[in-house]
Amino acid sequence: MELGALLECLSNPSCLLTHVTNALVLAMVLFLVASGLSLILGVLGVLNFAHGSLYMLGAYFTYTIMTMTGNFGVSAILASIGVGILGVGVERVFIRRVYGAPLLFQLLLTYGFILVLDDAVKLIWGYKYHSIGLPETFRRPPWTIAGTFIPSYYVLTIVVGAFVAVALWLFLSRTRLGKIIVAAAHDVEMVSALGINVPLLFTIVFGIGAALAGLGGVMAGPVRSVFPGMGFSVVVDSFIVVVIGGLGSVGGAFFGALLLGLSQSLGAVGFPSFEESLPFILMALVLIVRPQGIMGKVEG
Repeated sequence: MELGALLECLSNPSCLLTHVTNALVLAMVLFLVASGLSLILGVLGVLNFAHGSLYMLGAYFTYTIMTMTGNFGVSAILASIGVGILGVGVERVFIRRVYGAPLLFQLLLTYGFILVLDDAVKLIWGYKYHSIGLPETFRRPPWTIAGTFIPSYYVLTIVVGAFVAVALWLFLSRTRLGKIIVAAAHDVEMVSALGINVPLLFTIVFGIGAALAGLGGVMAGPVRSVFPGMGFSVVVDSFIVVVIGGLGSVGGAFFGALLLGLSQSLGAVGFPSFEESLPFILMALVLIVRPQGIMGKVEG
């Protein structure tokens, strides 16, 4: 352990701001992926291991559209929508076959999609790593705060993540469709008894979750390499975020992503020897103290 280095960093405004910024960027990407995963798991009851592959496709779609148009804004919108539409097709043809099925069936189906989508990416884009690069608009001198240089694209990622969090909260709490989705997460049979088209509702939820995963890939693409299998580590971290925050809670996913981002960023300074173990340690502590997650509710 390097507790001295951690305390020194915490007392240094420049070092602290650098690591907090990195933590926020990581947290916002994780939140985009984990919020969709939490919705799908909370409403549909499906453990979707292929969610990370949707994140990967978001990055690849952005790479392709950026190559053709050179416009990052257009690429981000089209890539997210494209992944959402793909998610709708996957749900209607395959996922709905395993609703209420044993967990093993869900795991086999979604894990199979990981293999299929990874191979499809290799066939279409090849095995080599691709780089999207920073959009032209953000190739400018970084912001300087307290002696810390913060790239403008990092600021965009943080703003987009925060905006999506607020938009999701407003959608789920203030709109009729959002309230139906929340109700379905608690009692889908009652929602069906009220005359709601539950299969259509499930398709919409899966499409929204897929689009959010795609948006996570969009935002990560310019600052990370794009390669087959890039979604595996993200989906593991996203499951940890969902467990920490609470199943089906968008606010919990946001808070869990912040905790995980801070633990990984600051943990690299103070606990470099077991940095990769910190997310699992954090998850274990939350499960011991509050098994339903920080913002999850105990089901009656």
